[in-house]
Amino acid sequence: MQKVKKAVVAVAGSGTRLLPATKAMPKEMLPIVDKPIIQLVVEELVEAGIEDIILVTKWDKKPLEDHFDHSWILEHELKNSGKEKRLKEIVRISEMANFIYIRQKGPYGNGTPVLSAANLVKDEPFMYVWGDDLVKSKISFAKQMVDDFHETGHYMIGVQEVPGDQVDRYGIVSLKEGTMQINDIIEKPSIESAPSNLADFGRMILNQEIIDVLKKTELGKGNELWIVDAIKKYIENGGEFYAKKVEGGEWLTTGDPLNYLKAILKYAMDREDLAGPIKEHFKTL
Repeated sequence: MQKVKKAVVAVAGSGTRLLPATKAMPKEMLPIVDKPIIQLVVEELVEAGIEDIILVTKWDKKPLEDHFDHSWILEHELKNSGKEKRLKEIVRISEMANFIYIRQKGPYGNGTPVLSAANLVKDEPFMYVWGDDLVKSKISFAKQMVDDFHETGHYMIGVQEVPGDQVDRYGIVSLKEGTMQINDIIEKPSIESAPSNLADFGRMILNQEIIDVLKKTELGKGNELWIVDAIKKYIENGGEFYAKKVEGGEWLTTGDPLNYLKAILKYAMDREDLAGPIKEHFKTL
């Protein structure tokens, strides 16, 4: 079985729900305490053994490229000022993986980044990740997925239980009884008709067959190209696709102000230097 060594990361979105903060700064570069969102995503992938990280970008995403490049002037300043710990961290960022950048071309939709990167992942399994979705867990969720794939060969999508009164906000998976094999994925079902409370999110292991199906998939809701539509067709054509729950952690979306702030607090409360002062501050509110 081929090992998963590549990841495609979709970072071409505009982050309109976080304007004006995202007017001149990619949403993926917004900080979670002192690390940008995209760095936390990349660290999760690297922990899973991913070596090539393909970021699908657009014209205004140059800060992403700069972040994962060497900053010779900054490194020189840190070295001369004796800040060895900070220097080591800055150098580590640029050497975590082999970074590849391509421009997104095609229709709107979260299926388009996969087609944009298709020639770079041809005939091999790969991870597909949304660059503003975080999964905070003791063991990298990407590693959990990759290890599962290497053991079972199952292609999969990450899922998390959501409250029953919120299922109409997400894509909800329908499973074969007693298994994690997916029968269907229903986009924003009514609360009464939802087949489960398992919502899908931006962590997937895909293959060439799904790319081939995606190439023939028509535009769907909102006149956009959806990766879930291709997965559904893949299943309808006899392919097996599975849901994978997060173990020892949780999915955190950062796409709107409230959830972005919640994510910051989740990470901050894990830090010994911040947890205590934050608790004391909240007592004063």
